[in-house]
Amino acid sequence: RNIDGKAWTKVNPNCGSTSFVVPDLIAGQEYFFRVRAENRFGVGPPAETIQRTTARDPIHPPDPPIKLRIGLVTKNTVSLTWKPPKNDGGAPVTHYNVECLRWDRTGEVKESWKQCNRRDVEETKFTVEDLVEGGEYEFRVKAVNIAGPSRPSATVGPLVVKDQTCPPSIELKEFMEVEEGTDVKIVAKIKGVPFPTLTWLKASPKKPDDKSPVAYDQHVNKIVDEDTCTLLIQQSRRNDTGLYTITAVNNLGTASKEMRLNVLGRPGPPVGPIKFESILADKMTISWLPPLDDGGSKITNYVIEKREANRKTWVPVTNEPKECIFTVPKLMEGHEYVFRIMAQNKYGIGEPLDSEPETARNLFTVPGPCDKPTVSSITRDSMTVNWEEPEHDGGSPITGYWLERKETTGKRWTRVNRDPIKPMTLGVSYKVTGLIEGSEYQFRVSAINAAGVGPPSMPSDPAIARDPIAPPGPPTPKVTDWTKSSVDLEWTPPVKDGGSRVTGYIVEFKEEGKEEWERVKDKEIRGTKFVVTGLKEGCFYKFRVRAVNAAGIGEPGEVTDIIEMKDRIVAPDINLDASVRDRIVVHAGGVIRIIAYVSGKPPPTVTWSRDEQALPEEAKIEETAISSSLVIRNCKRSHQGLYTLLAKNDGGERKKTIIVDVLDVPGPVGMPLLTENLTSDSCKLSWFTPEDDGGSPITNYIIEKRESDHRAWTPVTYTVTRQNATIQGLIQGKAYFFRIAAENIIGMGPFTETTKEILIRDPITVPDRPEDLEVKAVTKNSVTLTWNPPKYNGGSDITMYVLESRLIGKDKFHKVTKEKMLD
Repeated sequence: RNIDGKAWTKVNPNCGSTSFVVPDLIAGQEYFFRVRAENRFGVGPPAETIQRTTARDPIHPPDPPIKLRIGLVTKNTVSLTWKPPKNDGGAPVTHYNVECLRWDRTGEVKESWKQCNRRDVEETKFTVEDLVEGGEYEFRVKAVNIAGPSRPSATVGPLVVKDQTCPPSIELKEFMEVEEGTDVKIVAKIKGVPFPTLTWLKASPKKPDDKSPVAYDQHVNKIVDEDTCTLLIQQSRRNDTGLYTITAVNNLGTASKEMRLNVLGRPGPPVGPIKFESILADKMTISWLPPLDDGGSKITNYVIEKREANRKTWVPVTNEPKECIFTVPKLMEGHEYVFRIMAQNKYGIGEPLDSEPETARNLFTVPGPCDKPTVSSITRDSMTVNWEEPEHDGGSPITGYWLERKETTGKRWTRVNRDPIKPMTLGVSYKVTGLIEGSEYQFRVSAINAAGVGPPSMPSDPAIARDPIAPPGPPTPKVTDWTKSSVDLEWTPPVKDGGSRVTGYIVEFKEEGKEEWERVKDKEIRGTKFVVTGLKEGCFYKFRVRAVNAAGIGEPGEVTDIIEMKDRIVAPDINLDASVRDRIVVHAGGVIRIIAYVSGKPPPTVTWSRDEQALPEEAKIEETAISSSLVIRNCKRSHQGLYTLLAKNDGGERKKTIIVDVLDVPGPVGMPLLTENLTSDSCKLSWFTPEDDGGSPITNYIIEKRESDHRAWTPVTYTVTRQNATIQGLIQGKAYFFRIAAENIIGMGPFTETTKEILIRDPITVPDRPEDLEVKAVTKNSVTLTWNPPKYNGGSDITMYVLESRLIGKDKFHKVTKEKMLD
């Protein structure tokens, strides 16, 4: 049972030995146990445990402490430090015991370890006191838990106890940054024996060499500990920013360390006075200088407020300015205003700077009118307007211009620019776009200064929106043909039309030896071709063409060659129509049409031939002034061949050859058409390919059959590609006729029939020998014989018998009968 309960709980169902492990206990709980013996007569009285027992894991003393070190040593004390043991033995270490051993080099005193601490040492450091100066000591430490003390640690020493001396040394951060209003602790770690004298100095960051001692008061204080010196600054201020130096001095030397402290806060007030850069009736532009103290953080913006001079309430204006100038808008004319400006950084808004009172008023007037503007660089949708500054600027510099336009047919002026046009030193120009081609426009200008917009100028002279035009450039003419009295001219339009559409052309000619050019027609010619007639045979002529537009007649373009007036001899030329190439393919029954365009001077004679022979009777020749066509309607295979066109004139001759293929169904299959019996229900057909395949490869053969006593043909097969076939499914004893037709991509050719019927039966062999040959009668010159037919006729009726004889003593038989003998 646990110590708090009264009821006993049975632990085991049975136990034959005198020891037992009790399971399922609660860790940390305290228990009593009892045991009773049992025999066949029953259970005896219990024996109880006297002491309470705690359920916990077994506890052992801890491991010894580690890393025992000697610290500061004086003439009668030694400072020790160590680390806790790695294993606490299953229970927390409660305290430590420090022991020392004094060495006796003389051997007079018995050496033994003695405990140095009168009270339990709960920390991992201890200063051993009351040592004998000059004595030689060794030290060790034991860890203690509930199970008892550990084995001792590794010893340190032996060590002679005497005062140690060392020069001062300082450990100090080099930089610290804090926010204004927080407490600052500058901690310096100090070493030195004897302990040094400590002094704090402060210098401005801008004058690091100008150091002065820190004055201690309620705001700044110095706290000195065993090995540290702390400078405490409560509720830090911006002026606490500086370079702090601590100096440590003892009889062995001097040490010093410097640290930079930045106390960051709100900026100081901007530097005044506030200047009024411009004053108007409805706005003022003010400027100032940045604060001398930015709070240790970059100025992010300025906060501007205003109030009327006769009021006390400040009204926010803006918190957006980042530069030291701002124009305060929405002021009331005649009212007196005071402005104040505050710098802002990430820590807040600083102290304000106030301005002197100032009245919102205009110090000048609007500018006078500009002179009448001029218009230049006119195109179909834009013009450039030019003007000069007005004579009077109203006492304030011109800041821009408004430009307006209107069509001469309208009355309303429309502003051209969205934003004022900036002034220029040598007159102002502005390109106005988006004009309507052919419309007439006027423009006027108004100058702007700080007081407002001045009166408009006089309107400019009207100007029409159109591209500048000039006479067109020269065309490019050429002579395409001529006769003894005429010339055919063609030309391409000029590259440049002068900005206006070309409306016509003027064609001129000049006879060699004359100075003046003559026009071929009084009116302009509209197209780009013209035939000049009425010229003198045998004379030499030059020709030129000039283009005309709205601006006038352009430069002439001349034909480079001088043309002699005589009939032109041009060798024949033949060009086939686009539908005809060097080879044409026509299906039988279609139309063969070869169109050839024949040119030449004088006109050539045209002759057609096929395979260097006369044309077929069905061929017809159709001729025009420029072409010759060969036409064969309902063409046949026999019409294919090599067609030749020959054109001749005084300039020579020209020949053109065209291959004509006529595609048709194949011709009949080649003979002989052979049949052969195979079995009692099949036969084999053999044939040759057609002599004429119709102009395309044979793709198939079609076979049909009919019985000899029927007229109707029945298909046998549709897919045969070789020149033989086996016909199945025939009836034994029936006679059949067969016919075959070849097929190509065009279609099926004519059928070829077998010349005689074939009887379906088993294959025929020679018959067996006749039976029962006997001599019936004998005369002096004849013998009468009889016999019976053979038992097997070979699959076919006996057609004749052959009778043979031989003389006794001879080897050879000789045929006796000469005629067919059927008996």
